[in-house]
Amino acid sequence: QLEFVESGGDLVQPGGSLRLSCLASSYPLRDYAVAWVRQAPGKEREEVSCIDMRDYSTYYADFAKGRFTISRNSARSRVYLQLNDLKPEDTAVYYCAADSRQRCGSSAKSPPFEYWGQGTQVTVSS
Repeated sequence: QLEFVESGGDLVQPGGSLRLSCLASSYPLRDYAVAWVRQAPGKEREEVSCIDMRDYSTYYADFAKGRFTISRNSARSRVYLQLNDLKPEDTAVYYCAADSRQRCGSSAKSPPFEYWGQGTQVTVSS
């Protein structure tokens, strides 16, 4: 059973930055697409960014392009999400999720990943 622990969420002002971290319970992560998925109150979960550990290709939602960056450590035990130029509409719980059958970006809304973390809260407010 693969599990994740997310960290790094916080209250930040508009224009600020955060770095989210996702630690896997077993690694190296090899045959998974590992994504950051967020859910704002009253809204559907949406895929923010994803890295495919099979070839390290990445995916970004349109709202994330140019502001967010996904990366991994060399041990393939952690996946990070650097959030820059944060906006109030980025406020959400950010989850780490993975699946060996899903491809990055294949289901932008309510992606059916098999493994999920508990999430970390990001609040952007002045």
